[in-house]
Amino acid sequence: MSDINAIGLHESSASQLAEKLNELLANYQIFYMNVRGYHWNVKGPQFFELHTKFEEFYTDLLTKVDEVAERILTLGHQPVHAYSDYTQLSRIAEEKNVHDGEACVRGVLKGYQTLIELQREILSLASDADDEGTAAQAGDYIREQEKTVWMLNAYLG
Repeated sequence: MSDINAIGLHESSASQLAEKLNELLANYQIFYMNVRGYHWNVKGPQFFELHTKFEEFYTDLLTKVDEVAERILTLGHQPVHAYSDYTQLSRIAEEKNVHDGEACVRGVLKGYQTLIELQREILSLASDADDEGTAAQAGDYIREQEKTVWMLNAYLG
């Protein structure tokens, strides 16, 4: 029996990457719900601007949820799919009853910073495993989200 999986990676590396990607998936799911909540509940003078921006963010996050889950499957593993697992695995905490626009933006900023940190860990693991697919995905996400972090910080002044 070979230690190489269907896409040519060592199974031990694929397993380690899938575990870390499941952690990333959990963070994306919790963050998605937080941003969805900000979208629904934001109040204040920036309501129209933030309501629209939060929809843009959560739509992108939902796309990435699917992409991360499919990458786990590509590695030959199963994505976690229960919210009880997400809350256990996530570094991002659930946010409840946040209405203030600035607090919502700070929550989005903190969420993206957490994702970037985790994706850098995945990028390092993927590079060590010669997993170009996972490395490229993580790198693309990091590049996009670093720009978003810069813009959110500029918004907050």
